[in-house]
Amino acid sequence: MSGSYDDSVGVEVSSDSFWEVGNYKRTVKRIDDGHRLCNDLMNCIHERARIEKVYAQQLTEWAKRWKQLVEKGPQYGTVERAWCAFMSEAEKVSELHLEVKGSLMNEDFEKIKNWQKEAFHKQMMGGFKETKEAEDGFRKAQKPWAKKLKEVEAAKKAYHAACKEEKLAISRETNSKADPALNPEQLKKLQDKVERSKQDVLKTKEKYEKSLKELDNATPQYMENMEQVFEQCQQFEEKRLRFFREVLLEVQKHLDLSNVASYKSIYRELEQNIKSADAVEDLRWFRANQGPGMSMNWPQFEEWSADLNRTLSRREKKKASDGVTLTGINQTGDQVSQPNKHSSVSSYEKNQSYPTDWSDEESNNPFSSTDANGDTNPFDEDTSPAMEVRVRALYDYEGQEQDELSFKAGDELTKMENEDEQGWCKGRLDNGQVGLYPANYVEPIQ
Repeated sequence: MSGSYDDSVGVEVSSDSFWEVGNYKRTVKRIDDGHRLCNDLMNCIHERARIEKVYAQQLTEWAKRWKQLVEKGPQYGTVERAWCAFMSEAEKVSELHLEVKGSLMNEDFEKIKNWQKEAFHKQMMGGFKETKEAEDGFRKAQKPWAKKLKEVEAAKKAYHAACKEEKLAISRETNSKADPALNPEQLKKLQDKVERSKQDVLKTKEKYEKSLKELDNATPQYMENMEQVFEQCQQFEEKRLRFFREVLLEVQKHLDLSNVASYKSIYRELEQNIKSADAVEDLRWFRANQGPGMSMNWPQFEEWSADLNRTLSRREKKKASDGVTLTGINQTGDQVSQPNKHSSVSSYEKNQSYPTDWSDEESNNPFSSTDANGDTNPFDEDTSPAMEVRVRALYDYEGQEQDELSFKAGDELTKMENEDEQGWCKGRLDNGQVGLYPANYVEPIQ
């Protein structure tokens, strides 16, 4: 036998069994796969952390935008507070998701990175030390048995060749007996060839059986040595599998907000805010502050005064009721009580202006065609044309209804009508589309 042996030459792998020569390489490859799987798990966690961050940012932006819209809209009272509670919930949940992102990257990601660095040691020539040790261990355990297997294969090949030659020699001898032209000397040579072939079959068969017996005797030691190296690889893989299980459980805890006390309290608070919405209370508030419950300076008889030869306007009467002392005025009837201040003011009411500057000389009918300032009745449609003005968008706006415009910050459009009481303007985009948009989202182009 040659002193140098290559287990990849001369032996055909007849099955997919681990015990076949070279099939241990799948176990060795598993070590390299373990390192790659660490990278895959880190990339998986990194992508999830990025999703958590983006989601948190979107929640914050959504809450800010809708909080402004609700506060500037017509909703009021307890229902307004309940609606705004959703934006508060989004802001708090956004903070929790940012904490999840931080836990994934600062704890889980770093934990895998450090474990990978400790478990796998790179070599100067490439690859990992653990992979080379497993490769050398299997090669050493398999080499003696593989050499005997190679001898068995050679002996089998020789035996099968001798059997083939014997069959061919017998066939030739049989055919020659039927040939009358063949002389006895030639026939004798064929018979001798058959005899030699039979002897070769016996010799090769004996050698084949002997080599096979030696291989069988070497198999138990071969299996024991291979099992020992394989068990070492199993122990290394077991550490990785247990570590992955530990890390995945940590990731699950970080992602599961249902077990976070503050997360539960967010939705308890949200539910309380929604349940606290009271339609009766809101209707009562609107009646007192925007409806028939509002105070009114009803017209009263005013005595003529020589010191002040004029009547008071309703605005001056309101100032008098607010604590301004007027002299030289004789007034009959009870003093009108001071209007009550609003116990609460909705965001929509802050943006409203109600006409109060009309005097006694004007019509007392609030539903007349013109008001005290010469303007039209607020219940009549405004038919006066407005001057078109070019404006520029300050922020992005996505239309929520079919009659609303959508534009990006920096876009220019034409304002067709002035701002109404609800803070909306009518405008036209450069593509000809006409619709409504929030007045505070644009500025005039100088």
